[in-house]
Amino acid sequence: MIRAGSASVTAGPTLAVVAREAGVSVPTASKVVNGREDVAPETRRRVTEALHRLGYVRRPRFDTARTPALIDLVVHSLETSWTGAVLHGVEAAAYEAGLEVVVSSGPARTRADRPERDWLNKLTARGSSGVLFNLAELTPAQYAWLDHHRIPYVLIDPAHEPPAGVVSVGAANWQGGVSATEHLLGLGHRRIAVIAGQRHTMADSARVAGYRSALASAGLCHRAEYVRHAGFDETAARRCLHRLLDLPEPPTAVFVCSDRMALGVYEALAERELRVPDDMSVVGFDDLPEARWAAPALTTVRQPLGEMAATALRLLVRMMQGERPEGTRTELSTRLVSRASTAAPPEERPAA
Repeated sequence: MIRAGSASVTAGPTLAVVAREAGVSVPTASKVVNGREDVAPETRRRVTEALHRLGYVRRPRFDTARTPALIDLVVHSLETSWTGAVLHGVEAAAYEAGLEVVVSSGPARTRADRPERDWLNKLTARGSSGVLFNLAELTPAQYAWLDHHRIPYVLIDPAHEPPAGVVSVGAANWQGGVSATEHLLGLGHRRIAVIAGQRHTMADSARVAGYRSALASAGLCHRAEYVRHAGFDETAARRCLHRLLDLPEPPTAVFVCSDRMALGVYEALAERELRVPDDMSVVGFDDLPEARWAAPALTTVRQPLGEMAATALRLLVRMMQGERPEGTRTELSTRLVSRASTAAPPEERPAA
């Protein structure tokens, strides 16, 4: 298997080989590759089958002095402010590099032995020089397809540990979990819960590990009943908070591993006629615009989404130019942004 960023690769079949396989001339095969309409349907079918069978890839040279190179940005969803921050970072860095960007949602997960052919074939047909994947969960077959066709790619905040050699960019999630928990400990909280996202994902596991480490450093054992998972879903987070409030000894503060889930926590507290931070302190993670718009404004851990995206694009450009990054994992620092959603627990406040 050829891994993205390798210095030497084996050349694939030429267009002449494809034309001979399909029984057509090289100019006719070129018309099919370039999407020309003046080709008979049966001829197009034979050429297309030969292209797939032989694994032909149209690979443009990366030379922005001649023409702007095209890259793909593949996002998990186009409907979130998280994606908006990533788009902003990619757009700014792409402008500086003289690149054009195609944004799409996908590729869909498929059977492990068959990659998403339609999406991948479109990627090569439009001549993309590289791909950025945001929050992607690629199948082994999709990794293998990209490597076989020598398409450089970088993962932005991958959900799971990527295969060896795959380049990725993320945030210092463990340190973020430590910072959030230490902030609450510093205010005097000792009953601190965590509402995490999806089990066994890289970011979620690191944030919860940071939470536990901060508790241990303060001489506290984490309580299993205080650890909940809501799958990064706002409604599920609301339900988790209700369950925490129903415990014999409910927490006085909660670290929520995404700002969107924190909004669900706000909703649950309002349903119980409890106030933030008077009755419970809340810390989020991400520092999305929603954190500033919430009432009260949400204390949260900022991960530099735009900078992560821009860093990933710059790494991709280096790979497109034939360089191999020194390391495969780049982590950018997180920091706590203190706002109005945290305060000392009620028992620690001076009497009015």
